[in-house]
Amino acid sequence: MSLEIYLDLFSQPCRSVYIFAKKNNIQFDHKKISLFEGYQYSEEYGKINQLRKAPALKDGDFCLAESVAIMLYLAEKFHTPDHWYPADLQKRARVNEYLSWQHSAIRMHGSKMFWFKLLIPKALGVEITKEKMDNAVDDLNASLNIFEEKFLQDRPFVVGDQISLADLVAIVEIMQPVGAGMDVFENRPKLKAWKDRVRAEIGDELFDEAHQAILYAQETVKTMDPKKMEHFKPKILRYFLS
Repeated sequence: MSLEIYLDLFSQPCRSVYIFAKKNNIQFDHKKISLFEGYQYSEEYGKINQLRKAPALKDGDFCLAESVAIMLYLAEKFHTPDHWYPADLQKRARVNEYLSWQHSAIRMHGSKMFWFKLLIPKALGVEITKEKMDNAVDDLNASLNIFEEKFLQDRPFVVGDQISLADLVAIVEIMQPVGAGMDVFENRPKLKAWKDRVRAEIGDELFDEAHQAILYAQETVKTMDPKKMEHFKPKILRYFLS
């Protein structure tokens, strides 16, 4: 049976898995899904991922959720180069440290900016107050400051001279608000230089391919059918605006 990976490249975790698999020449059946249209709530998808999120992996009868778990599974199964998830105890600990921190920091605040600047006003028809927007910008900038000062410091990459899963997970999250028109790299030369190094390691073509959907999001949202996003509205408004 072929390896199946269910992905929506609007999603940051899906992009990290997609880039990791493609960069490491892992053969898989790319199952394209639409989270906006609610495919994750279908009966079919529920049999693969009871968490109702993306990405999801199906390897024969084995199903796996959560992007980090999926990438670690792929790394071990396909013996990917050590730099992605180093065997060295302290280097691996640094990767784990970032992966443990980012959920409630860059991921949360980058996602919030994407929803605040684009999807909530344009697709859900709800305006964000200036106070909430300003607070969201401050939160994201605080997380980016920590990334630069604590995790990156003066190194080329999070763990040193080579790219790791920490850099990959970081870049897809940091690119999310870019898709909503926020230039997070402006006035951040260290972050911009790091992004350029990560892009070079991934490869321009793969980087652009993975981020195409998000970078065209401002155009895509103009043609979105708001009715297809009704299932999102109560949850999103409660999560971001309560």
